[in-house]
Amino acid sequence: MKLTGRTVLITGGSAGIGLSFALKFAELGNQVIVTGRRKEVLDQVRLQYPKLRTIQSDVSDPVQIAALAARVRVDFPKLDVLMNNAGISHYKNLKGTATDLASLTVELDVNAGGVIRMTSAFIDTLKANRGTLINVSSALAFVPLPCLPIYCATKAAIHSYTKSLRFQLEETGVEVIELMPPAVRTEMTADLREEDGITMITTDRLVKEAFEALKVGGLEIRPGQSKQLAFMRRLAPDFIHRQLWKASRKLVPMGAGDSKPPRFSHT
Repeated sequence: MKLTGRTVLITGGSAGIGLSFALKFAELGNQVIVTGRRKEVLDQVRLQYPKLRTIQSDVSDPVQIAALAARVRVDFPKLDVLMNNAGISHYKNLKGTATDLASLTVELDVNAGGVIRMTSAFIDTLKANRGTLINVSSALAFVPLPCLPIYCATKAAIHSYTKSLRFQLEETGVEVIELMPPAVRTEMTADLREEDGITMITTDRLVKEAFEALKVGGLEIRPGQSKQLAFMRRLAPDFIHRQLWKASRKLVPMGAGDSKPPRFSHT
């Protein structure tokens, strides 16, 4: 992937992984636009990092996505990198009926629906500019962390979707990349503890390893422990699944059908 002279749009770029990538792209001399659904957070980002352009937009809302795409076509016609990064996670207890059935699909709407809708809304621009699409999934696409059952399912969906997308776009000039981070020290992972067996890396290390892979043309990037999880999924699936269950079991809400307040993993 060409890393300079690009116009980059990153969803969920106001904090965590998204902001770290935005700052690195900006450092390399690219024009960077970040989106997020929380205006107050975006305002802080704009004040602290004036080189970044910010636009409020919610990836779970098709109307807002369409408006964002229309605005970008006018204001940033040379857009040639879209990084689908926004995500949300809920700890859930699946052993009973949820009190709010509608809430069961929130993660699907943001994590999977957001990626699919954003990609479709911007695909013509990316094709016209022979651009790059980066979808952020997770190492948990290979092996789920059972306390985050729906979140992990969405990441597995994005992994599969990205593979299909890469085939369909292979003759269009659009480069399709998947970034599969392991557990990263962000707001989302505040409840996870390394002493329980969950290894985490910093956003700095994630960005460093990811850009090293991008520089040499990597298309499926597995930083940190992601490689090991993918390997263990093939070598000893029962063992690694059981280990992640042991590490995360206490994070499952007590009441059947309940969920804890959401963690905004990338937004």
